[in-house]
Amino acid sequence: MSKTNPGRFFEEYRLGETIRHAVPRTLSGGERAMYHALYPARHALYSSDEFARACGLRAAPLDDLIVFHTVFGKTVPDVSLNAVANLGYAEGRWLAPVYPGDTLTASSEVIGLKENSSGKSGIVWVRTTGRDQTGRAVLDYVRWVMVRKGDSATAAPEAHIPDIAPFVDPSALVVPAGLDFSAYDFALAGEPHRWGDYQVGEVIDHVDGVTVEEAEHMLATRLWQNTAKVHFDATQRPDGKRLIYGGHVISLARALSFNGLANAQMIVALNGGAHANPCFAGDTIRAWSEVLDRAETTAPGVGALRLRLVATKGDARALQDDAGKYLPEVLLDLDYWVLVPV
Repeated sequence: MSKTNPGRFFEEYRLGETIRHAVPRTLSGGERAMYHALYPARHALYSSDEFARACGLRAAPLDDLIVFHTVFGKTVPDVSLNAVANLGYAEGRWLAPVYPGDTLTASSEVIGLKENSSGKSGIVWVRTTGRDQTGRAVLDYVRWVMVRKGDSATAAPEAHIPDIAPFVDPSALVVPAGLDFSAYDFALAGEPHRWGDYQVGEVIDHVDGVTVEEAEHMLATRLWQNTAKVHFDATQRPDGKRLIYGGHVISLARALSFNGLANAQMIVALNGGAHANPCFAGDTIRAWSEVLDRAETTAPGVGALRLRLVATKGDARALQDDAGKYLPEVLLDLDYWVLVPV
């Protein structure tokens, strides 16, 4: 019996099964420091304990995407080690802040399966939940991934495509207990723009760009304990290139969005997302955002914005062609809710 893990193939998944993922991860200030070194991340709520306390929290939480990457990384050996591509996200909610010293675990339920027409791969849908050391859920999201078959002759599982909500309803957004932006310091945050200053349909060019380096993306992927072969092993792709982890692109784009959205302090929901085209070392990532919706919350001084965050190679502003296919310059199309001061 082999003691090594070759990863699961499409035909090995069963609808309704729950997968408990190894390995628990205790987070520290080291993850924050590394995250801020890898990405130009500088939102005040995650950078300063004093700023966070003035907003009603006990200290600066770890960046929301640190939590996402950590939980996501737990799932890779069981869900996407043999992935062809990570296809999308939906129904994501951040349910509680995570602080240095918290330990995260993850589990996933298989909620959908569908073999591709080629018979060589299939789509696996999972709902993943991250929990802290008390068992409290801190993050929950759906993702779907194309996974290779180990044996194309093996019968595929019965097809089931799950019903997925097009977006998280504002009433379902979880605002952290105690969060209060009524005395928010705009000068320290870096920009004066309030919730009411953003209009639905407004497009914001985030101006800056970052060229992706080979060593940085591999360091980031190791940091999140993401073991997907395509990110490290250049022999996994016919073109001999390492594929940049899609979460690396998400974090770069989110960090770039500070210029114009410095007060979009907390991500509270992930409505949908697609890695439209592969990203490789040497690509220069730029970003723009569109305001899709606005919502009120019951927390003092806190409003919510629904944003579309698009990352591109180069300066492309267009998104899709006339047939609805993403243009080759588009890397990421992400739809999410954030909390901003009113």
